Amino acid sequence: MSYKHGIYVSEKPTQTKKAINTIAGLQVIIGTAPINLADKPYEATNSPKIVYSFEQAQKAVGYCTDFEKYTLCQSISANFEIFNVAPIILINVLDPKIHKKENIATEYFIIKNQITIPISGILLDTVTIQNSDETEIYTKDKDYTLSFDKNGFVIVTVFDSLANETSVKISSTSIDPTAVTKYDIIGQHETNKETGLHLVRQIYPKFGLIPGLILAPGFSQNFDVAAEMQNKCEKINGVFSCETILDLDADTLEECAQIKEISRFNSSHAVVLWPKVSVDDKIYFYSAIFGALIAYTDANNSNVPNLSPSNKDLKISKTILNDGSEIYLDQEQGNILNSYGITTAINLNGFKSWGNNTAAYPEISEPKDRWFCCRRFFSWWANNFIQTYFEHVDNPANYRLIENICDSENIRGNSYVARGFCAGAKIEFLQTENSIDDILNGTIRFHQYLAPYSPAENIENILEFDPNMIEISGGNRNE
Repeated sequence: MSYKHGIYVSEKPTQTKKAINTIAGLQVIIGTAPINLADKPYEATNSPKIVYSFEQAQKAVGYCTDFEKYTLCQSISANFEIFNVAPIILINVLDPKIHKKENIATEYFIIKNQITIPISGILLDTVTIQNSDETEIYTKDKDYTLSFDKNGFVIVTVFDSLANETSVKISSTSIDPTAVTKYDIIGQHETNKETGLHLVRQIYPKFGLIPGLILAPGFSQNFDVAAEMQNKCEKINGVFSCETILDLDADTLEECAQIKEISRFNSSHAVVLWPKVSVDDKIYFYSAIFGALIAYTDANNSNVPNLSPSNKDLKISKTILNDGSEIYLDQEQGNILNSYGITTAINLNGFKSWGNNTAAYPEISEPKDRWFCCRRFFSWWANNFIQTYFEHVDNPANYRLIENICDSENIRGNSYVARGFCAGAKIEFLQTENSIDDILNGTIRFHQYLAPYSPAENIENILEFDPNMIEISGGNRNE
C-alpha cells in the first residue's frame, strides 16, 4: 500500500437505475452472442445464464451493437437499456470450438506502442504475435498485453522488448456467428448433453424458476425453429407451460397471412409479430422488444400476467421491413394483420403494440386459446398451482387434504378477484370425477374454474343526431 499524505479525489461510474424484477414473464432467450468479449468465453456456450443487469449480461455472454450477427444482444438491450426489467435467461449456442474462422498471419505496424487489430470476434487466447520474418514468437504479458476497445477490436500494447520492432505479424482465430444454423438453435438431446432449445428443460431444476416466454430473435422466423419453440411451450419438465414469441419473415403486408399459414405458426401458446422495429439507428427483431414489453407490463401489475400487452408503449422509433426501409402502418392495416392472428405496431402519438390474438386465431376462437393474455393467465395459474401444492403429493388422500387444497385455492382465487385480476376463480372436488377406483389407485381430481378478463378490443360509441334537442333548445331561447 502506497503512503498517502494530502487530498485525493477518485471518480465512480454513473449508477444505472436498478431493473424492475419480474418472473411471471421470465424470458428464456436463445441465440448468438459475442462470447469472445465474455469473462469466460469457453463456458458461455449452451449453458443457461440468468442475469439481472446489463453488466452481468456483458460478463456472461459479451455484448456489442452488431445485432444482426449477435442476436442475444437485441434482448439484452431491450430489457436493460429500453425497458429496464430483469431477470432474463440467456442461452448462447455459438460454440468457439466449432463456429470459428482462422485469421492468417498479417503484418501490422506498431504506432505509439500499440496495434489495433480491425477484426471482430477474436478470441484472445488464440492471438499469436511474431516478428516480421516469423523467426521469433513473443510472449503475452511479457512482451505485450491484449485488451478490447469499445468496438470489440483487440488492442495490442507492446513492452520495451518490442521497442526496436516497427511491425509484427499477428494471427488469430475469430468466432463466426454466420456459421450458426437453425440446427444449433433447435439443438439436440443426448445423454448428459443438451443444446439449444432442449436446454429449456434445465431452467426450473437449475434456477427454481419456470420459463414464461421462449424467444429466439433472428431465428424464430424459420419454420423448423418456430415449430420446436411452439412444442417446447407445453409439458416443460413434464408439467409446466409457457408461451413463445415468433417473428414473421414477410417482405410486405400482403404476404403476411400466407407466410403465417405455410410457416405453421398456429399454436395457442404463440404470438406472431411483424415487422421489425428500430430504436434510433438500432434495428431489432420485434420479438426482442415485445418480450421486454411483456415483462415490463407484468412487473407493473404485481407480476400477474392478466393484462394484454396490446396498445402499450413500445418505446421504439420506427417499424422496419426486411430491406431496412421504413413502413408506416395505420390502424386499419394493423387490424388486417390482427385478423390473421398477427400482432404489429402502429403509431398512435407514439408507437404502440397492436394485437391481442394468439397464433391459433382465426382457426381457434375459444377465449382461453384465442386471447394471448388469457392464455398466459391460464399457463401462469397452472404453474403456480403445481408449485404451491406439490408438497402435498404422497400425503394421505383423505378429506383433510382435499379440504385444505380447496380452501387454500379458493382463498387465493378470491383475493385475485378482489384485486381485479380476474372475474372469477374457484375450485371444487366433484364426486362424479373421483371414482373409488381412482382414489384407491392414488388419483384425486379437482375441477377449477377460471375467468380472466378478455381484452376490450372493440369499443363502439353509437352517435345519433337528435333533432328534438334543437327544438327544445330553440324553445328555451324563445322564452
